[in-house]
Formats: sequence, C-alpha cells, structure tokens
Amino acid sequence: MKRELSNPSTVSGHCLCGAVTFEIDYPAFWAWHDHTRASRLAHGAVYATYVGVWRKRFRVTAGEDEIARYEDKTTGGARSFCGRCGTPLIYERARSRHMINIPRALFESRTGRQPLYHIGFDERPEWAYGGERLVPLKGYPGVVWNRSKRKKRGETLQV
Repeated sequence: MKRELSNPSTVSGHCLCGAVTFEIDYPAFWAWHDHTRASRLAHGAVYATYVGVWRKRFRVTAGEDEIARYEDKTTGGARSFCGRCGTPLIYERARSRHMINIPRALFESRTGRQPLYHIGFDERPEWAYGGERLVPLKGYPGVVWNRSKRKKRGETLQV
C-alpha cells in the first residue's frame, strides 16, 4: 500500500548555468559536511556540504540530457554533474542506493535540515580553516584574515 503525502512542499535547485534544474520534497532527510578526499577533489573545495533525500523524493525538472555521470569502480559510488558548466549535482553512495545526496549550495532556499554532521573529518587537510580568530583586512571590505601572532623580541617565527 502506497502512502500518499498530503500536499508535500518542494524545494528547487539548479546548476551554475541553469541547464539542469531539479526539486526535492521538503524537508530533506539529513545534511552534513563531507571532508573526504573524494568530495574535496570532486568539488575543488576543502569540503562539500550535502543534503540527503530519498531517491523517490528527487526529480529532475529540466536538463536531464545535460547530466553527465562518473562511477568510481573502487567504491561503487557515482557522481553526476552538469555537462555544460561542470557543477556537481548528485552524489550516490554504493551502500545507500535509495538515497540521493545533493550539494547544499545548489538550493537558494531552506531544505529543512541543517548540516549537523561531519563525515571524513580525519581526512581534512592541514591547510583547512580550523576556526581561528579572523580580523578585517584594512582597505578591503568583506575580506578577513588570520593575523599571525606577533613575535616578541628575540623570538623566531615557526613556519
């Protein structure tokens, strides 16, 4: 017996160029930050933030023919991206074939879940921001930086 949802709301997302659009049923199932090497390389960023939804609650609304797919033979996972602009769209894990994981940044509105979890935290690189105090960079509005500690007289700076 199929359970019908009473008027489910949806949330839309899209790639950078707009060729691929999709929607998910609100709320998403969960959200997390992925620090694994694979996600770092796939996104070209220190980590990726995803929202996970049941596969049956995800729909491509335009541009399905623009979606390219990469399957990792060693892990069994798959990553889909826009063939025009290269935006990562979907991450499918081999052990969770019933779930679709979508980069959180592709949604302009709320997804119903905050990223509370961290995956692969032990794989994060040493150069990743670690929550140090940042201060405004004088003369550059909107830019902050991690001011190095001032040396005391006679100290050498450790690099």
